[in-house]
Amino acid sequence: MVERSTPPTPAGPRIIKRNKALAVGPLKSSATLGAALALLGVHRSIPMLHGSQGCTAFGKIFFIQHFREPMPMQTTAMDQVSSIMGGDANVIEGLRTLCAKHRPALVGVPTTGLVETQGADMARAVREFRVAHPEFDEIPVVPVNTPDYAGCLESGFASGVRALIDTLVPRAVVAGTRPGRRQRQVNVLAGPALTTGDIEHLKDLLERFRLRPVVVPDIADALDGHLVADDYSPLTIGGTPIGEFATLGDAAATLVIGSSLEAAANLLAERTGVPDWRFPHLMGLAAVDRLIQTLAQISAEPVPERIERQRSQLQDAMLDTHFSLGQGRFAIAAEPELLVAFSELLTGMGAETVTAVAPVNAPALRLVQAEAVKIGDLEDLEQAARAAQAEVLICNSHGVHSAARLGIPLLRAGFPQFDLVGGYARCWIGYQGTRQTLFDLANLMISLGKGEIHPYRSRLKQWPADEREAAA
Repeated sequence: MVERSTPPTPAGPRIIKRNKALAVGPLKSSATLGAALALLGVHRSIPMLHGSQGCTAFGKIFFIQHFREPMPMQTTAMDQVSSIMGGDANVIEGLRTLCAKHRPALVGVPTTGLVETQGADMARAVREFRVAHPEFDEIPVVPVNTPDYAGCLESGFASGVRALIDTLVPRAVVAGTRPGRRQRQVNVLAGPALTTGDIEHLKDLLERFRLRPVVVPDIADALDGHLVADDYSPLTIGGTPIGEFATLGDAAATLVIGSSLEAAANLLAERTGVPDWRFPHLMGLAAVDRLIQTLAQISAEPVPERIERQRSQLQDAMLDTHFSLGQGRFAIAAEPELLVAFSELLTGMGAETVTAVAPVNAPALRLVQAEAVKIGDLEDLEQAARAAQAEVLICNSHGVHSAARLGIPLLRAGFPQFDLVGGYARCWIGYQGTRQTLFDLANLMISLGKGEIHPYRSRLKQWPADEREAAA
């Protein structure tokens, strides 16, 4: 079968579209999971997935394996009858039960493929709930359309963030907010490629410039893995407080991290008028330099000496690792934003992304530093990486077996990471995160023994018998 692709352009790589009717070794995580992850970043919230019990159970297992924490998630538990006749009653009863029993600050309702195929109207179901149970009017309900047969975790997360802004952020003329009223507050729209460690580091950077970050959604505060006094909570512990959404219009600026959040950023700017700065990612010297310059501009503060030292440490790491990484051949399988970040980092070090695979097409892929990007699965990754003679694979934990079959080392990045502890907490961004990433990549290249000069043994020299056998 001939693969269809867009023609190459100076603006980006060729996009080779999917040409199979099934996925062999799926790479994609569903959009429903992405929306649920965004909702889990709000304090005292709970996502209620609209679908069957199995849809929620599989997603919950993924989150528990990745974050090593119990996940507050519920389901509307649709059955055969409601799948055919409609599940609005399940939504209304589920919302009533959650609001009455737990009194959450917010309930999110992402959809699954089952109800999207059935044709559910989530806005209508929420309106019917409001009419039937006005006693819960103070509890926001955020419906998000995220069929798991379309998009990926990245697109679902972006839809969840946009839905949060649409539901919780009032227009400036209604709320009476004014950009800059809170001179030290900076809104941060944190994209799905950021780990809890990344967000913690980003908040620390802003605080060094005497700025007050309000992260939306703040999964670092909710899912960073910390012990609390209570033994169990049916709601999220930590995250963006619900009251902070009303203050976003008073901030001095907004930072948008991730190309997938364009629609959410546009809506926030329209609602509040707060100026924003947008970053595709925060890996690599140039990307972090732009962030630091932006923070210095917003805060009107000089760059702290500690940050300048971290920059010089990264520069030294670039010198130390470029011998190992230069002309290296890497295969990357990741969602679009993470794929862009790694490909640009490797290109800056003189390495080459010989294989690039993404689960879905997205505008961010035009920034990938590679000849072509394949929209596909892990089977496509293996075939392309073998043909291109890739030396190192960058992928999530699903890539373990692919790396073993290819006979190359694996750097785990992205979601999910279930075969090692602590992947969710690793920091990849900033000067420090980029430095450690370069060290890890260089060590993988060194493990290959590439470029090493082996000892020469002359055939004319008379060796002892044991040495002759060893040389043979």
